[in-house]
Amino acid sequence: MRQSQLLSKTRKEAPKDEVSRNAELLIRAGFIHKEMAGVYSFLPLGLRVLNKVNGVIREEMNAIGGQEILLAALQDRELWEKTGRWDDAVVDNWFKTKLKSGAELGLGFTHEEPLTALMKNHIRSFRDLPLYPYQIQTKFRNETRAKSGIMRGREFLMKDLYSFSRDEKEHSLFYEKAKLAYMNVFDKVGIGETTYITSASGGTFSKYSDEFQTITEAGEDTIYVCEGCKIAINDEVLESKKACGNCQSSDLKKKKSVEVGNIFNLGVRFSEALNLAYLDEEGKEKFVVMGSYGLGPTRLIGTIAEVLSDKEGLVWPKRVAPFDIHLVEIGGESGEVRKVSERIYSALNSRGLEVLFDDRDLRAGEKFKDSDLIGIPLRLIISKKTLDEGLFEIKERSGGKVSKVKEGGLRDFADDYLK
Repeated sequence: MRQSQLLSKTRKEAPKDEVSRNAELLIRAGFIHKEMAGVYSFLPLGLRVLNKVNGVIREEMNAIGGQEILLAALQDRELWEKTGRWDDAVVDNWFKTKLKSGAELGLGFTHEEPLTALMKNHIRSFRDLPLYPYQIQTKFRNETRAKSGIMRGREFLMKDLYSFSRDEKEHSLFYEKAKLAYMNVFDKVGIGETTYITSASGGTFSKYSDEFQTITEAGEDTIYVCEGCKIAINDEVLESKKACGNCQSSDLKKKKSVEVGNIFNLGVRFSEALNLAYLDEEGKEKFVVMGSYGLGPTRLIGTIAEVLSDKEGLVWPKRVAPFDIHLVEIGGESGEVRKVSERIYSALNSRGLEVLFDDRDLRAGEKFKDSDLIGIPLRLIISKKTLDEGLFEIKERSGGKVSKVKEGGLRDFADDYLK
């Protein structure tokens, strides 16, 4: 893509009412647009990142047997009344609306109820189980506080997977697979080293759940980390545990963190309330054992922006960067520089690399500043100076390492990058 044709523009300042670093950087770099507190639109650069994050999530969910679906956002009041979750005294962050007839509806904040009801059409026998449907869908939560940018929104994207199993044993086997799949996601998007599987309160569904917490001062949670075992305990359950559940060490480090995923056992809480049952091998009716597995792609992007950015701007990991290379042309008014830039741009694209070509008529300093802010992994500079040297300068956004290669070497460089 040519940067001169890019819809969004960088800006020197974020909106005055924006207090979160992730939203400030993403707005200034032209990835998102703030509509109101807790509500953001994704611009072309941001949508490219979001699609790549979703692609990583789909890889891992499909690998453990997930089947992607897409459920409606509008929710039937009667369905939620059967599980006792329509009442605002039970769930206090509903967005509710009314039809012209006066019937009240909800905008979905999660989908246990509608999916359980739907599965009654598809589960009758033990032969129909297990099943692992998931979706990546917009959720709505009437948050009291919405000051953490896209890490806590009122409208946001969530990947929610639900497991339907014959018994607790079958459920437990999948639950452990889901843990590993989640950690694979976090590794691929660049925050695996600072993300911990964390024991937490399970709320009304189970005594405990497993959260995935990423260390950041911008987080709203407090966890206690066992650095040797790569697991942690949420502040809410510390008093009942006080030690690592794996090695029993009491040497736990207090850290600020943000929850990037949450999985928990639902048991028969919803299948019993909505009568989702199956016939086992002996013809006896049993309730389906369920689990819920949540992960927020938009929150994940906000977390990456918080954790991996530096004082110059965003720093995107390779798998989720909007482009692979930022081709920065300096002195494009020179016919030779423009000619070579166009040739290299076409060559890199033909090798399968995604290139943002800064062909704008701006000073070098402005282009470099924008490049640092946008945070694409590699910056390739073409200028009269580099042409005179017969070399092309490549700078890594993370770490700042600079390499110089001949034009012929760019092909090998591109191929190595794509491995």
